[in-house]
Amino acid sequence: MGIDWKRYKPAQHFDELISSPGNARAPARRLVSYLASLNQEELDARRQTAEATIQQMGITFTVYTDEGNIDRAWPFDIIPRVISAKQWKKTADGLAQRLRALNLFIDDLYHDQKILKDGVVPAHIILDSKNFRQECVGVSPPLGVWAHICGTDLVRDKDGEFYVLEDNLRVPSGVSYMLENREITKRVLPEFFESDRILPIDEYPSKLFDTLVSLSPRRVKHPEIVVLTPGIFNSAYFEHAYLAQQMGAELVEGRDLVVGDDDCVYMKTIEGLERVDVIYRRIDDLFLDPEVFKKDSMLGVPGLVRAWKKGKVALANAPGAGVADDKVVYAFVPEIIKYYLDEDPILPNVETYLCEDEKQRNYVLANLDKLVVKPANESGGYGMLVGPHSTKRERDTFAELIKKNPRNYIGQPTLSLSTAPTLFENANVEPRHLDLRPFILQGEDTYVTTGGLTRVAMQKGSLVVNSSQGGGSKDTWIVDTEGKA
Repeated sequence: MGIDWKRYKPAQHFDELISSPGNARAPARRLVSYLASLNQEELDARRQTAEATIQQMGITFTVYTDEGNIDRAWPFDIIPRVISAKQWKKTADGLAQRLRALNLFIDDLYHDQKILKDGVVPAHIILDSKNFRQECVGVSPPLGVWAHICGTDLVRDKDGEFYVLEDNLRVPSGVSYMLENREITKRVLPEFFESDRILPIDEYPSKLFDTLVSLSPRRVKHPEIVVLTPGIFNSAYFEHAYLAQQMGAELVEGRDLVVGDDDCVYMKTIEGLERVDVIYRRIDDLFLDPEVFKKDSMLGVPGLVRAWKKGKVALANAPGAGVADDKVVYAFVPEIIKYYLDEDPILPNVETYLCEDEKQRNYVLANLDKLVVKPANESGGYGMLVGPHSTKRERDTFAELIKKNPRNYIGQPTLSLSTAPTLFENANVEPRHLDLRPFILQGEDTYVTTGGLTRVAMQKGSLVVNSSQGGGSKDTWIVDTEGKA
């Protein structure tokens, strides 16, 4: 006996595959029917194939603990998430619109600050932000673009529509896992890739490379592109190495680069120094250049910011771009889109309460048991309160944190996050909550991935999808229902 979809009950949540017990949503009908035809032994064999593939490919992530860093195999569920190409077209348009507006916003902040003068965004929210870099004021990066790579987190509420949960503009990660998820699924469910219905995602590395090339200060046929990593102990090192290999770029650490007397950046090679044109940096701003930011940083390159300011090298993402992924700034993105593009947002934000506003703060404090409370600049699910799953002691602690530094906190409703069927042992399928992180590139052109990284809260009832806190992942299929059957 395999999967009995009539016994699968997603409760009150929007489910990505099943509309009601025994009934699949249109884009997922072929998949649901096929999985029902497999017996328990076949399903277990496919699951074991996925686990063996992950081990064989060396797909890992690092968890930081009090006992030290632990490398773990990538947690993966073999049942894909399925979205129609028609709905994805609207979503991709909304993501591209959002990044265009955010880049205009960042460029304005480091130049004329018109949006602050016009009172659309309160000036103190920007000037007090820990990610506003005074050192970047007046800099004009290539094409006026600061955030070249963005990972935007989307969620689906019970209405089935996508909402933007947050923007990641500093050093967004996870795209390599999106690509590897597809490779695993091709081995586990190869029969589904014989038609054109599942849209491909494997062009991302070439699109990333083209984006980086478009930033090169030298108009040469083959500009030198490097990926700057903090090193093997970083939790995303697998991704740094993977993307460098896929692009045919060099993977370097700060010690491999030097800024010359001509303010150009050079890579040390066995044949001498070789000029670098574009650096895809996976190091946070404050560690990039000890001459400008943290004086004791051993990860960056002395003089790098000077070379960037003089236009001798391009940095992606540019220092200072993180000012726009502050979760307080997030609340103003609909107004930012209207201000710069004179367009209504295609994708809505999640309703957000700013704790710096007294009225909104009082509402948050009175409803801590119902809301999700987030600090402005944390990531990875750290430092947040999920009200319905919290204790009174945790709520009391957060109340004090909010009162002490209200600018640093926002509140949001606890969404009825969508679910998807997730396979466990003995062909047992249960709904688990999930989100989606598509990736958007902006250089000379704008590109949105076909789908993204779906992250799954593997614990029953949990809303925390981050792999560092026990979450897993699954492949994301954008299915052209009008294509070949």
